[in-house]
Amino acid sequence: MMDPVKERQLQELDQVGLCVQIFSQARNELYLSMPFLDVALSSFQFEAQWDLKERGLRTDGRTIFYQPDLLLDRYQRGRVLMNRAYLHMLLHCLFDHMDTRGKREKALWDISCDIAAESVIDGLIQSCTHLQPAAFRRETYLRIRKELNLRTLTAGGVYRALAAEKPGEKRLKQLAGEFLVDSHGQWEEPEQPKAAMERRNRWNDRREQMQTALEMGAEQGREDNESLLEELSVENRERYDYGRFLRRFAVLKEEREIDPDSFDYGLYSYGLSLYGNTPLLEPQETREVCRVEDFVIVIDTSMSCSGQLVRRFLEETGSILSEQEHFFRTIHLHVIQCDDQVRQDAVLKSPEEFQRFLENFQIRGGGGTDFRPAFEYVESLRRSGAFTRLRGLIYFTDGKGIYPVQAPSYDTAFVFIRNQYQEEAVPAWAMKLILEPEELWEKGTMGDVEEIFQKESLT
Repeated sequence: MMDPVKERQLQELDQVGLCVQIFSQARNELYLSMPFLDVALSSFQFEAQWDLKERGLRTDGRTIFYQPDLLLDRYQRGRVLMNRAYLHMLLHCLFDHMDTRGKREKALWDISCDIAAESVIDGLIQSCTHLQPAAFRRETYLRIRKELNLRTLTAGGVYRALAAEKPGEKRLKQLAGEFLVDSHGQWEEPEQPKAAMERRNRWNDRREQMQTALEMGAEQGREDNESLLEELSVENRERYDYGRFLRRFAVLKEEREIDPDSFDYGLYSYGLSLYGNTPLLEPQETREVCRVEDFVIVIDTSMSCSGQLVRRFLEETGSILSEQEHFFRTIHLHVIQCDDQVRQDAVLKSPEEFQRFLENFQIRGGGGTDFRPAFEYVESLRRSGAFTRLRGLIYFTDGKGIYPVQAPSYDTAFVFIRNQYQEEAVPAWAMKLILEPEELWEKGTMGDVEEIFQKESLT
């Protein structure tokens, strides 16, 4: 008679073998229908887990974890369900859902990611993933698209629509019952930042490669993967990096700080060993650095521009000001409020002054929008010698105003919220930085998101 423990181990090995075959079959079927998924589909390892409190499929971006009994049950209910589950987890990784929640409310973010992934799969014209969407699912897609006035549903966009809706517990359970496919319990497992960054960069590279392959197919007239191409195009846009953008306006200047790159520690140590406490050379106390010094931020305070978005933009600016790598210790920053005339000019010389300014910040304006007075005012300051080396001006606005005809003598960038500006109205001489509302509020709370979009819907 076989040892019960050994018999159980053999049964578990048989189950694991079957499960690996099921995963391989799902991967092969997806690949045959969508060859551009080749590298991404092969990115996962598989690991069976038997005694988890939280049951269901899950991934951390490297491994798919599963309970054999649940996986076998899913497969018996239909191979298409298994194919969709595999693709669903793959889309979470490709669309960076694991690393972009910020401080959004977790339960709402989880269901938003599931809806976004499922909407892509439902939009594919592929027999290996096709299921007729239920009426509730179709109604959900329609409602969110109508709320966002967008065809493509991203996780951030879905979250924004749901936050504005304020779904109750019953509504959330309905959404989870329809769209829940996998567990997200291992998305935010503690790990080394370097490992998390490597995972994110790896999937970003694969996403860009997939978009290139899909675009080549689209040029040949293939439209069966159009929903996936649209989502990839949105996700692959350059993400909001305000700090990097500000470095365009940096100047080279010496600043008092140790320069480790120009210092030979070998000679320093040799001098100490040869002469006791007398080094042969001392480290340089100044170094040349490229940072922002003179700078102007103009805030559109007209009636059409959201005060909450203005405040959030300034808060983000303040957080970057506190990073020494971007700004000199002593700065010369003008924060100008302007609608159809200049309402206020706050001159700030340190990150601490900027924080105090934010604490007491009040919108001044509420009239029409005319960008020219701000430029005329800055030009008068420049001629009077108010700036040492003014390299740039950033104008935060909704874009609905009168632009100057002539370019100023310094670089200018207009910062817009996506879908709230007219492309053809922006002068050719100006740079543009286009922000997504959900990206600007990524570090905020759910309450912040609700408040901002309630106010936006009233204007």
